[in-house]
Amino acid sequence: MSLFRKGLVKLAGNHFIQNLLEKAFADMQYQMGIGSGDAVSCSGEEVAFSILKRRFQPPFCIFDVGANQGQFLKLILSQMTGKDFSVHCFEPSKETFGLLEKSIQADRRIKLNNLGIGKEKGSVLLHFDKAGSGLASLTKRRLDHLGIHFHETETVTIDTIDNYCAENAIRHIHLLKLDIEGHELDALAGARNMLEKKSIDMVAFEFGGCNIDTRTYFQDFWYYFVGFNMNIFRITPSGYIFPIESYKEIYEQFRTTNYIAIKKT
Repeated sequence: MSLFRKGLVKLAGNHFIQNLLEKAFADMQYQMGIGSGDAVSCSGEEVAFSILKRRFQPPFCIFDVGANQGQFLKLILSQMTGKDFSVHCFEPSKETFGLLEKSIQADRRIKLNNLGIGKEKGSVLLHFDKAGSGLASLTKRRLDHLGIHFHETETVTIDTIDNYCAENAIRHIHLLKLDIEGHELDALAGARNMLEKKSIDMVAFEFGGCNIDTRTYFQDFWYYFVGFNMNIFRITPSGYIFPIESYKEIYEQFRTTNYIAIKKT
């Protein structure tokens, strides 16, 4: 270790400096997109539509998996003005689905589905803290440290992307958005047929604290998409997409971060 580094280590050996370093580290990570993915309005996710319109041809087919109350759907509508597209939204909770219906005016381009997406068809328990919650998950998360308790449950219906596409004659998905609180890999497992046929151009997904509860890791996503010949990018708040060219353990950052996987051309 150099004398300079030894000096820095000694300087940082107190509570005050450690707190400053933690704050500075969090701020820098935010600019990298790590921890910036909580709100659609400032996460940089709109970049997905710039890529969509630049690289692919309409009519566009978009899947909004984990639609909640329509936050991402509203972004779709604002970004796709004047374009030929259709959207399939999936929200399993009955009460949240009702809020979704109320938030969106009737539009022939939008199909709302009161069901979830996973690796197999069936009925499962959805866990949540309150009605309409954006934290609802098929896993009972432990968030006592945040004062949040998943004391509510609801039986919901789950389908797979492959089955849904087969039943609805959908041959191609241009953008698949996944925000299902730690179960994104399950949804991808249920889309294997579409991915093998190279019928999904882009997958936008979240990675963060939910993955602690589901015991899934960024490494799992990395190898999954590499296996389907897709490049992975981290979305930053500025809209810049940073290429993840190889897997590194430092990428296991459990703060809500948005990524996009794009099919190689």
